[in-house]
Amino acid sequence: MEIDEVRFDCRHFRGDVPCLPNKMSGKRCRCDEYKPISKRILIIKLGALGDVIRSTAILPAYRKQHPDAHITWVTNSPEILPLNGAIDVILRFEYRAIIPILQQEFDIAINLDKDKEACSLLCAVKAKNKFGFTVKNGHLAGCNSAAERKIITGLFDEDSKNNILSYQQEMFDICEIKFNKEEPLLRLNNDLVEKWKILTEKSKGRKVIGLNTGCGKRWITRLWPEKYWIELINILQKNNYYPILLGGEDEDHKNKNFAKITGAYYPGVFSLEEFMAIAANCHLIVTAVSMMMHIAIGLKLPLVLFNNIFNRHEFEMYGRGIIIEPQTGCDCYYGLQCTRKYPCMNDIAVMDVFKGIELTLKKN
Repeated sequence: MEIDEVRFDCRHFRGDVPCLPNKMSGKRCRCDEYKPISKRILIIKLGALGDVIRSTAILPAYRKQHPDAHITWVTNSPEILPLNGAIDVILRFEYRAIIPILQQEFDIAINLDKDKEACSLLCAVKAKNKFGFTVKNGHLAGCNSAAERKIITGLFDEDSKNNILSYQQEMFDICEIKFNKEEPLLRLNNDLVEKWKILTEKSKGRKVIGLNTGCGKRWITRLWPEKYWIELINILQKNNYYPILLGGEDEDHKNKNFAKITGAYYPGVFSLEEFMAIAANCHLIVTAVSMMMHIAIGLKLPLVLFNNIFNRHEFEMYGRGIIIEPQTGCDCYYGLQCTRKYPCMNDIAVMDVFKGIELTLKKN
């Protein structure tokens, strides 16, 4: 075969290694699996991990609009992005990956992060159409009015509080595509999901309720009191539910203590991949606003969500969850420290959470 016969514009083309049709079936260019690229799309979404998860909702929309598009995604969390063909190339944000990107031309380039590195990359890449956040005159700028609105809500609390759009709706507006409740896409290890079906045996037919007891180190104002978790576990057990304790290294000591006091099952600390597989075997998740929230939504699980310091309109629950907030409200919008003597999270009553669990399960 001559070099001018190579189909460089095929979605299967991988650069300097054989394409999958060639590797699997010995096929060569001009074969029946030739798929000419209709659009080249670049998505920049570096982090945080939870935001990367919910940003994947744009993939089904772009695949519907441009089924033969070649999509490249740049991120700090490649391990979370789906491997189901929704993305053609997943790149970790590092020098060796960025240099080749700067030599390409894209039809559409999107940056959904406001940090300087991501904005600078969008500014530097060649693209016919750019959406999201970029750099102008040395500072953060929006490529369109929707991106500019998102910048404003990030700069001024009063504008943020007045926002009534979900994160997904804002993101779709920034991309100038219609939001039809497209859902996030997760990378899920089905073998690990199968492994953790052991929870079905342990629960003996009871509904498995995943209790994510932490919220990360940044906004500890989101923490629900430990004595409330213990009380909720006891109520769930008395009502024939099977609560399991979830969390990472930061919650390990606490979860071990809860397990010792209540007898609730605590599987331990695992990799993100296995953590998601465990969660996938739950019937419902209870959590504060955290990465667990994004995982539960990505897994399409019923969700009871604690919220105090954030705008509740930001969270797209896809009709499968409820948000429970302190009845006394919260004085610390996006606050790192509570200004009250008696933290507002103490005003989320245990019985309200239990009733929320039962109501959410009934609806789903």
